[in-house]
Amino acid sequence: MGGLIARDGEKFERFSEWFDNVLLTARIADSRYPVKGFLVYLESGWFVIERVRRRLEYLLEEDGHLPMYFPLVATLENFSREAEHIKGFMGEVFAVGKLRVGGGEEQQEAPLILRPTSETIMYPMFALWISSHADLPLKIHQSCSVYRYETKATRALYRVREIPWNEAHTAHASQEEAEEQVRRAVQIYRRVLDELGLAYLTLRRPDFDKFAGAEYSIAFDAWNPDGKVNQVATVHNLGTNFSRVFNVEFEKKEGGKAHTWQLCYGFGYSRVLAAIIAQHGDDLGPIFPPTVAPIQVVIVPIPYKGREQEVRSYAQEIYSTLRESFRTRLDDREDVTPGEKYYYWERRGVPLRVEAGPREAQSGSVMLVRRDTGERRSVPLTGLKESVENVLAEIERSLAERARRKLEELVVEVETVEKGAGMIEEGKICKVSWCGSESCALSLKSLMGAEVRGYRYDMDERSERPCLVCGSRGRTYLYVSRAY
Repeated sequence: MGGLIARDGEKFERFSEWFDNVLLTARIADSRYPVKGFLVYLESGWFVIERVRRRLEYLLEEDGHLPMYFPLVATLENFSREAEHIKGFMGEVFAVGKLRVGGGEEQQEAPLILRPTSETIMYPMFALWISSHADLPLKIHQSCSVYRYETKATRALYRVREIPWNEAHTAHASQEEAEEQVRRAVQIYRRVLDELGLAYLTLRRPDFDKFAGAEYSIAFDAWNPDGKVNQVATVHNLGTNFSRVFNVEFEKKEGGKAHTWQLCYGFGYSRVLAAIIAQHGDDLGPIFPPTVAPIQVVIVPIPYKGREQEVRSYAQEIYSTLRESFRTRLDDREDVTPGEKYYYWERRGVPLRVEAGPREAQSGSVMLVRRDTGERRSVPLTGLKESVENVLAEIERSLAERARRKLEELVVEVETVEKGAGMIEEGKICKVSWCGSESCALSLKSLMGAEVRGYRYDMDERSERPCLVCGSRGRTYLYVSRAY
């Protein structure tokens, strides 16, 4: 059974089929809910989301963000106040009204919309709460669902109509303070994604693809086995665009009034879950990083005829040793063979298996088997907690390193449009020299048959090559790929 471990050809060759199968067999999500684009999150998937949520919320609150929860609905009038914002979202908005039964005519109520994002829900309240420089900065966050009437083909976790996420919104007294918060937000997101072992590009979006109503947008694009990048999080500097529309003003310390500088940023829980499955999984299914794995350690007794009770008692001793420190399951089912148990738990992404038979019971040892590599290691029962802790840490490092190496393989620098189009067909992320003009960036989309994702935010990548489109001197590199 263990021979398939760490082979991942299927997820690269038939990603959609592999992914849909994994979601069900590993108890992550069920897309068969009778309303298209909505999911039932099963126990393993929701456990991972909850662990990620707690970690992100801890870091946001450590940075001074206040946890809040805002209503689900906004009036169409409020939503329409920021012209660029409504233009960016209007085609995706769910509108709701009162359900009427019977034949009586009632007065028509003003339509309400379900939040596609919460700027127009939160900022009328910001205007009530902020009046002085002493009220700033205001930093809040909420974990909730937003609703977008996805018009493209839906895909479980990637393109859904109910999106579980965390959104943070901040208001500041100056442009400099807002810019500093952009850096802090990016660092918080990087920390969470890095702890999950995910590999991604941090890109500043071109102006034609920024968040509606923002000054600029930064996005985190994780690689995906099918060659489409997966945008897992975004940070937007809104400038004073929204504060002017919603009259969010404050009395300055030196006198006079000014509009606040604002940010919003979002972290998509379902997309991060998708990235964990897609980047770390193999042909058998997911490999959950130990920090978020629903079950970190599974103990499988290996009975031998005549010594069943001895092995059962020893497995129980191992369980008692580990259960207080790790999320541990003892699989003591008597009607299932050890081999079947191995396969069962491998398909559910448990990172570490502990095997114990008569030999281990006699020698006071256990066999540790890594899910990611299949490596087997005999360790003594004495000091077992420390051994398990060390192996789980090794697994986390290994998953992160493997994901990073894969991203490096997928990013290719191309010097011609034809080469770029060919690399896109092969599922690569193309790095192309760019002069900085919007017209050249827009041309790349049609010339290469892919999305222009932006240029590096986290480093200054200077190009010495000519622009791929116009041939003039390049300034930096754009990243181009297909995307969800």
